[in-house]
Amino acid sequence: MKRFDLNLLFSGVKGNSPISSRSTDALSHTACSILTVAVWFAALLVFTAVSAGAQCQGPGAPATTETKCLKAIPIPGNPLESFDISWVNPDRAEYYLADRANSGVDVIDTRHLVFRKTIGGFVGIKLNTAGTAVDNNHSGPDGVVSRGKCLYAGDGDSTLKVIDLDQGKIVAARNTGGTTRLDEMALTADGQKLLAANNAEDPPFVTLFTVSGDEDCDSIDGGFKITVDLSIIPSGSGLSIEQPAWDSGTKRFYTSIPVIVENPPGCNHGQLMGPITCNGGLLVTDPNAPTSIEGAYDPVKNTGVIKLNACGPNGATLGVHDNLLLGCTPANLPGSTTTLVINATNHNYANIGGVTGSDEVWFNSGDGRYYTGSSAALKSAGSLLGRGSVLGVIDGTSVLIETIPQSSGSHSVAADSERNLIFVPQVYTSSSTAVPLGDQNFTAGPGSSTVGQLICGTANGCIAVYASPIKGEGKK
Repeated sequence: MKRFDLNLLFSGVKGNSPISSRSTDALSHTACSILTVAVWFAALLVFTAVSAGAQCQGPGAPATTETKCLKAIPIPGNPLESFDISWVNPDRAEYYLADRANSGVDVIDTRHLVFRKTIGGFVGIKLNTAGTAVDNNHSGPDGVVSRGKCLYAGDGDSTLKVIDLDQGKIVAARNTGGTTRLDEMALTADGQKLLAANNAEDPPFVTLFTVSGDEDCDSIDGGFKITVDLSIIPSGSGLSIEQPAWDSGTKRFYTSIPVIVENPPGCNHGQLMGPITCNGGLLVTDPNAPTSIEGAYDPVKNTGVIKLNACGPNGATLGVHDNLLLGCTPANLPGSTTTLVINATNHNYANIGGVTGSDEVWFNSGDGRYYTGSSAALKSAGSLLGRGSVLGVIDGTSVLIETIPQSSGSHSVAADSERNLIFVPQVYTSSSTAVPLGDQNFTAGPGSSTVGQLICGTANGCIAVYASPIKGEGKK
């Protein structure tokens, strides 16, 4: 197990080591030797319990929820110190995770619930210049999406990399012209157009690619760059563009924008000291008539930026009746406490109370439910857990069903609509000073087991598999 330090077990023992080697008293020396054996034996027991414990235990596997923890799938290689977005292709019965710790995309068999392989070739974890934390803006892989045998993944060097899943390797790469990562992305239903976001550029932009569908994975053009008018996303304020979603009903891409200017008028988007007070927006893009600069929303063309209410979104997913659920988070809009559903056709919206702080969000057509990877969720009153991180479960009518505690870094979620299984990566467990920092959602104070550790049965992280109460009726 990586970075497991037995010396941490001896924090209550005086001196520089578990026993003193300077004792001249034979009896004391013998007693200390016995103590050494006892302490190291206890350490071995603790190590064994952490490394090979039972899965689906603790707060992340409650008996009272409809959604049940079914299994934890370990990932070979390095512990899951850092990961990003995930995706499921139910027709291939495969789940894909952007695994930065192992510099590749992990492939999980969703039929048999086993790890298959990691497809490498990505930059992996990059630390900030001080070496104190992960540099998300330059690490990779990041966003992932697939159709058929073709999987598209963004990397930390601003490139789009295309994997042929049948060959198990990268077969094409396109540079988007930035200096930071290519992040989240979405495909049209026919697999012919791909929209991908460079979220960390200043100003940020998206690139529209023409791709091959699910045939020749290496058939891809150079892309068409789209920015947002500087009056809406100005440079110099660290503003971003996040997850897109495709709606076949309106034939548009809808991309979350965490913060936009003058929403409401006079708000602080970062030009002033103090907390952000501006809401986010939703960029509407017509892939058949793209423009290089998008402005305010045009109802005739159905393109441009829609102003949102009480939401600074990261994630976006399409549900039924052209409804989009957006992963609102107080990390973008401090003080916000809800998640937003907005209709792509008429822009009517509903705020869902009780869950917030989401990054990736997912609509599972198999059970008609939304799932949120809410690592920045607010901790409920009276909770003894170290963090409020949860898996949110919302029904198709925008009503919160339940929340289930997760590791503090579990911001990613995807579901297999054929089998109604939900996949939630759990970050590895670490001390509070580790780099990269691992799960800090302790169950009984600092140093106790974490939520992710009890789900995984190990401190190395895992892919937690949850089962919907609605039985999958598709392929087995």
